[in-house]
Amino acid sequence: MNEAQRLTQLEERYAHLQRHVTEQDKAMLGLTEEIARLRKEITAPRSRVTSAPAEDAVDERPPHY
Repeated sequence: MNEAQRLTQLEERYAHLQRHVTEQDKAMLGLTEEIARLRKEITAPRSRVTSAPAEDAVDERPPHY
């Protein structure tokens, strides 16, 4: 293998790695956005539960009375 072929092969590998890193960055960004969305979905019901008046629930009679 001469120097020109070796250099061409290294450039091809480098280009492949650059494309791979770019695709990984896009995937990581998508996962980060999805995690943020899921956290919002999880915290919304929690905030509704914690903001509900607990006293009303204690004073209510169960349906079988």
